[in-house]
Amino acid sequence: MARLRRALAATGGLLVAFSGGVDSAVLARLARDALGDRAVAVTVDSQTFTAAELREARRLARLIGIRHIVVTHDELAEEAFCRNPPDRCYLCRRGLAGKLRELASRLGIPHIADGANLSDTREHRPGIRAATEAGVLHPFIEHRVTKSGVRRLARSLGLPVAGRPSSACLSSRVPYGERITEEKLRQIERAESYIRSLGFRQVRVRHHGAVARIEVEPEAVPRLVRKGTLERVARRLRRLGFVYVTADLEGYRSGSLDKVLK
Repeated sequence: MARLRRALAATGGLLVAFSGGVDSAVLARLARDALGDRAVAVTVDSQTFTAAELREARRLARLIGIRHIVVTHDELAEEAFCRNPPDRCYLCRRGLAGKLRELASRLGIPHIADGANLSDTREHRPGIRAATEAGVLHPFIEHRVTKSGVRRLARSLGLPVAGRPSSACLSSRVPYGERITEEKLRQIERAESYIRSLGFRQVRVRHHGAVARIEVEPEAVPRLVRKGTLERVARRLRRLGFVYVTADLEGYRSGSLDKVLK
């Protein structure tokens, strides 16, 4: 933690890409500690970011005590992104980095950083490459901090997100090659919100056209497929426009849609 604070202080000013998840929350807190008013958290409100996540990002920024700016970004305006190729995250992050660079310039902030951690480098994360090419710093990668290490830092700092499940943008629920649309994203958002309301913490609704494939934490799969619960979930998701509703028996695993790339 001391090394990270020293490194952040040496930047002279930092714009933190702030989703409100555990990684960006820890980075924002350390940046605020190291830089004071020269640290600014920026949340990008787009079609792939849920309303609940935006509310939580605002709340967490107030708790941390860091200046917080919300900017809008129309991801669906980029046709290449909507086609959903395997490097979709690269296209998205490249556009976001450009927007953050413009904002940093207006604010007189010399550097931008995100919360990518060492564990992320072991998965298919083309967005990290795009951010690196745009000059975005990755302090946790540079200092070899894994996801579990970030969570330990969050607990040490007393942040309420230490145990929060990992999150990802809504487009990550759509298989590569399947077009990303506003309708699909809202279907996914409403479906996941309902399933979480039943007490499931980690939820992904993978959008396979007419089929919704539900992933919950592996130990919660038996509860999901229990007769009464599964019937309630199926009814609600069919009302949202899905024809078939399935439960993935393997449960949630990060990047399950990346299997086709291997």
